Amino acid sequence: MKKLYLLLCSLALVGCSVTPPELGISGESLKDCPATPNCINSINNGSGDIAPILFNGSRAVAKEKLLSIIHSLPRTTVVEKRDNYLRVEFRSQLFGFVDDVEFLLSQSQNNKTKIDFRSASRLGLSDLGVNKARMKKVTALFGK
Repeated sequence: MKKLYLLLCSLALVGCSVTPPELGISGESLKDCPATPNCINSINNGSGDIAPILFNGSRAVAKEKLLSIIHSLPRTTVVEKRDNYLRVEFRSQLFGFVDDVEFLLSQSQNNKTKIDFRSASRLGLSDLGVNKARMKKVTALFGK
């Protein structure tokens, strides 16, 4: 029992201490997901990925709405905020594992905003579908 407890504590500390990968905007897009199945994005729209969030309104209004949604979700920290970019850390409830989520907002000429996103676990190979479920929830909340 003591060994199991030590193992769980070690996992929790590792999940909290892993440094974030290189994130941010590459050219005019978010960086691609790695080959591991613990990342989802709206950029490539490949297998398993989901569409970007579309909003009929300005980038500034879309960003405020997105920030409101993010702040309503548990265990979130906005790490970086720019006019067209947000980086957020989501922590798991049990062990505090961190998922890095990025949002890139682009404005079209007809006052519509597209929000691309990338959500990836910092640790491990599988996220058991957590990132995809989170982004579906954010997308659904954004549509309300």
